[in-house]
Amino acid sequence: MRNVLIVLSGPSGVGKGTIAKLLTKDDNISLSISCTTRSPRDGEVHGREYFFIKKEEFKSKIEKDGFLEYSEHFDNFYGTPKDFVLNSLKEKDVLLEIDVNGGLKVKENYSDAVLIMLLPPSREEIKNRLIKRNTESIEKINSRMERIDYELSKQSLYDYAVINDDLNVALNEIRKIIELEKNKV
Repeated sequence: MRNVLIVLSGPSGVGKGTIAKLLTKDDNISLSISCTTRSPRDGEVHGREYFFIKKEEFKSKIEKDGFLEYSEHFDNFYGTPKDFVLNSLKEKDVLLEIDVNGGLKVKENYSDAVLIMLLPPSREEIKNRLIKRNTESIEKINSRMERIDYELSKQSLYDYAVINDDLNVALNEIRKIIELEKNKV
């Protein structure tokens, strides 16, 4: 069996973080920690959810080709540290929880990456989840809602799509996909 780089993408509030936590808790999967220039949300810790860095440091890493992918999203930069991922893959599977553009860029730079798009059961449900999360203003939520159509338009470029209507069903489907990919030669 080989170790695989799994990219999990989808609209804000679809449940990527929850699924990522469950996969890395119960399975032999390491969660890649991305760098970001955004401020931490309540409960987030530097080096656990993200490496929270200044824009100047982020730009320096770009110049040194230090990311598998990076993007500017909602006025902040996000990026996947290349060395962290490649070194982690030597030991076990690695999961990236990133946006669709980042996922497609990872696939360009690492063709064996397995892209999984997590889909909401409906637009209404995704808006309800964002509101219940209570971490952003209604303006920010509306901005994220506008992005959903764009993200979903990239679904055909992903290897797999999983609807997160029932968390356990979606989680098990993703586990089956990972197992299938690990056994490919």
